[in-house]
Amino acid sequence: MLFARQFRPAAQSAVRQLASSLRPAYLTVAYYAMLILFGLVCLAVSLPATLLGLLMPTDRSGPYGRRMIQAAFRVFLAAARASGVLRCNDRSLDVLRWDRPLIIAPNHPSILDAVFVLARLPEAVCLMKAPIWDNVFLGGGARFAGYIRNDAPLPMVRSAARALKSGQQLLIFPEGTRTRSGPVEPFTGGFALIAKATGVAVQTLIIESNIPTGGWRTSLLKPPPLPLTYRLRLGRRFEQPCPPHALVRDVEAYVRREIART
Repeated sequence: MLFARQFRPAAQSAVRQLASSLRPAYLTVAYYAMLILFGLVCLAVSLPATLLGLLMPTDRSGPYGRRMIQAAFRVFLAAARASGVLRCNDRSLDVLRWDRPLIIAPNHPSILDAVFVLARLPEAVCLMKAPIWDNVFLGGGARFAGYIRNDAPLPMVRSAARALKSGQQLLIFPEGTRTRSGPVEPFTGGFALIAKATGVAVQTLIIESNIPTGGWRTSLLKPPPLPLTYRLRLGRRFEQPCPPHALVRDVEAYVRREIART
């Protein structure tokens, strides 16, 4: 009995040390499993949405497509959290759910930024690059959900204005691409043109993560720091009308200050 009492703490310590030494390897394996899961949930939306899109006009399919995407992304995020690969406070976005119309303008440090927003806000219409629109994993769902291509400025503004006037939200990344260097990339003017044309407020969203700038652009053989850790917080809302160039300048300066102070 005495031997057992003396042996138990040593055994528990050995188990903790073993678990600690194995955790990095486990997180790496789980990370690649989550990448595969992400592809699968995207295909689970994109393929049926492509077929349904042949039967249903875009002006009617949007709500169904957005909820399909929301459900798929929620499944992915729940699995990523449960695996220990992801830590994120995306529930902070729920306060915006009924705040419509609204232009949501986050910074863009990683490929998961849109996933967080679209998983929490089912009435958000995303402004997307043309290559994503035509991607087999994402394109079918994007078209079915009524998302908007950003390759033609005038049709883009008109489509965004229609979505906002119908009471939806618009998710647009002012950087136009993921951040490659510095706190943010220079902002483009699309969000400001849409705000000017519609009179809709711009809600900034600050996304912070433990991923080094440009970290997602490295080889897939070198995963980012694990677990992936994100902090999302609502920033200032720009409601006063002003010329588009001034709005771009003011929003970019504000986001840079907010990121620099963290």
